[in-house]
Amino acid sequence: MKIMKWKKLVTLGCVVVMTVSSVTACGSNTTENQTVEATEQSEENQSDSVIVQVTAVDGDQITADVGTLTTASADASGNGAPGGEAPGGDAPSGEAPGGDDSGNGAPGGEAPGGDAPSGDNSGNGAPGGEAPSGEAPSGEAPSGDAPGGQMPGGSSFEASGESITFTLTDDTAITLEYLQGSGEGTADDIAVGSVLEVVLDEDNQAVSVTVRNLNAGGGFGGSSEVTNGTSANTITEDTEVDGETYTSTGDDENALRVDGAAVTLKDITIEKTAGASSNTEDGDFYGQNAGLLVLNGATATITGATVNTSVTNGNGVFSYGEGTVVNISDSTIRTTENNSGGIQTTGGGTMNTTNLDVETQGNSAAAIRSDRGGGMVNVDGGSYVTNGTGSPAIYCTADISVSDATLTANASEGVVVEGKNSVALTDCDVTGNMSNTYNGDSDENIHCIMIYQSMSGDADVGEATFSAEGGSITAKTGDMFYITNTDCEITLKDVAFTLANDVFLRVEGNSSSRGWGTEGANGGDVTLTADSQEFTGNILVDEISSMVLTMKNGTSYEGAINPDGDGGTVDVTLDDNSTWTLTGDSYITSFDGDTSNITANGYHLYVNGEQVL
Repeated sequence: MKIMKWKKLVTLGCVVVMTVSSVTACGSNTTENQTVEATEQSEENQSDSVIVQVTAVDGDQITADVGTLTTASADASGNGAPGGEAPGGDAPSGEAPGGDDSGNGAPGGEAPGGDAPSGDNSGNGAPGGEAPSGEAPSGEAPSGDAPGGQMPGGSSFEASGESITFTLTDDTAITLEYLQGSGEGTADDIAVGSVLEVVLDEDNQAVSVTVRNLNAGGGFGGSSEVTNGTSANTITEDTEVDGETYTSTGDDENALRVDGAAVTLKDITIEKTAGASSNTEDGDFYGQNAGLLVLNGATATITGATVNTSVTNGNGVFSYGEGTVVNISDSTIRTTENNSGGIQTTGGGTMNTTNLDVETQGNSAAAIRSDRGGGMVNVDGGSYVTNGTGSPAIYCTADISVSDATLTANASEGVVVEGKNSVALTDCDVTGNMSNTYNGDSDENIHCIMIYQSMSGDADVGEATFSAEGGSITAKTGDMFYITNTDCEITLKDVAFTLANDVFLRVEGNSSSRGWGTEGANGGDVTLTADSQEFTGNILVDEISSMVLTMKNGTSYEGAINPDGDGGTVDVTLDDNSTWTLTGDSYITSFDGDTSNITANGYHLYVNGEQVL
């Protein structure tokens, strides 16, 4: 390996190699495929950055390969790869997700600093190794979800053949990219395999370091090879257990695994206190490094458990695979690190919960969490609290129903639904407090409930559904609902809404900077039914989006629809028992109802360009 002092700095984003017929300007996100090449600049330009992948860490000395990032976006339809391939967006393009070029995992089982929020696939840690012999479940990987082809929105690192050595100082500003937003990091977040964007001074000292998220399309990319890791304790025969304690400090190791058996667990304690995760995707998808993993068609009935994890990928209780069922009640789950959900369901598993007390601290650590392959989650009662960035109370790539529960996200959205999946809330109290945007992007929307298609391959493409009946939804920041790059159906009945601003629903395209479809073709199509519902706030539908709004059974709406006069197709039906009070001029495409049920309040209603009120 060539080691040399770095004398040249690199500017990203201004030389773009195109694989399509047109060339766009620097900074555009509209191309089908973009290869960002490093261009050498003089030593005088000290504010420029260089993309590197770490090969060695020796105290404050970092050695790294210099290279470029390659990014792909979806086709114009926003539907990703055809023919059953994952419509991927977040996995490194052109590579089998989970491969060495993703920057994930730590070599030789070394911990990537332990605290690196690679939950959002920030590229921390080094390449994950092969699955331990005999540990992979006998079932196949979740059908239809194995990635194939290039993954729109994700990035892969390509080494140039040069390497550099630079120094971290006490003044080096270290930033971590998350699934939602960014945050302050430390030197411990930089490990072998990490992909960094670095600004150096003339003495080869790092002025700033950003630990890049190669899979910043919203999902997690991922490995097609099922890798569950190992387990400190495994139950493979039908049995009942009472009062046992199960611990783990090993890398890629569960504290307890239930494999293919029908097991009753009473008053057990799970402690996963140490042990690195070599590949965050294997932890997200397959339960590697989780506290309790249930798989291979097992049924685990758990009561009175205490589950504590303090490691990356330390999901508390994990149900993986078709036919696997977890029934858990009256239990407490605490997780402290990134990629560590409270309850996690993937690969078609089932999770049934009653009266759980769940709290997570890390980033990308939803309290109710699902990922590739989805499954079924039924939640009855309990409290679910998150404190990290990119950690909604519910992150849904499954069919999730929740009743009589308190759902609180202190630094994230309350609920996120991705792709052809569903969330149904009954008499729940939801609070969202999304704290920041992805990497400080001023164009990114702040919201409480998000419904979208990431194009990551972790969720099927199709119509999402969200329903809420009774209870309350409180937005501490941003819009109440945000829909982009997807079709969805929303049904609301007798929900008490508390808004943070004047926007109830925003349906619009996005810049595609995170792989969510193709800019200009990634709007949303929403069917919203308000049944016996009081709500306020504006509804904004951009020119590449559409909405069908039905208000019935005594619904009362106070707000304006596209008050600026611009937008997409909006069809409104207002039954005889419902009312609409305008708070601004409103522009819609069609109206079915009696205008006498609309209170103008000094404003005007325009239908297909004609003033009718």
